[in-house]
Amino acid sequence: MSPRRQTKTKPSFQFERELRSQGHLLVAGVDEAGRGAWAGPVVAAAVVLPFLNRSYGINDSKLLTSSQREKILLKIYKLATDIGIGIVENHELDEMGVGQATYLAMRRAVANLSIKPEFILVDGFRVGFSGTPSMGIIDGDQKSLSIAAASIVAKVARDRMMEEIDIIVPGYGLAIHKGYGTAFHQVKLRELGVSDWHRRSFKPVKMAVSTTANLQLS
Repeated sequence: MSPRRQTKTKPSFQFERELRSQGHLLVAGVDEAGRGAWAGPVVAAAVVLPFLNRSYGINDSKLLTSSQREKILLKIYKLATDIGIGIVENHELDEMGVGQATYLAMRRAVANLSIKPEFILVDGFRVGFSGTPSMGIIDGDQKSLSIAAASIVAKVARDRMMEEIDIIVPGYGLAIHKGYGTAFHQVKLRELGVSDWHRRSFKPVKMAVSTTANLQLS
């Protein structure tokens, strides 16, 4: 099934309601954070919500500030029927590629749920989950409350991880830009070299590795 497309709206239970009418009572929303970063893991979350009478501020994580995400995260953990988080470390990503790493993080998130969902809604393109039907929704974090909740859980979890990594390898500004390719990050890569937390398969990091090697040889 190809991803569903709709005009941009605030996330709702439209998709979940349709699935409920078909007998799927336990629906998980799945999303990831960190796919395009130069450093750190890819983190995915799977969230099963009960049917809510309002959104409780749940929205696409990209449309919320850091403080808003933290506050809404507390609500999600109180409201959710179940939450699972999946992590793929940077060295695993370098071996399999970012696409497969993203899918693996999503599968790990679902596997870490304590209950088995009857249907899975995924932000973007459909990911295969063993024994469970799924559907991909383009801009799903702006359309499905379950996916939007997963986007917040994944984003906050990964941001906290990057803040911890920043303590281990200070100087790159990982706590600020969360490993993404800012101008500051690029400068620090040239100055400090590549850390064990960087994705060496990514072109800007590859170039930093090559530059460091050439300097050592000269």
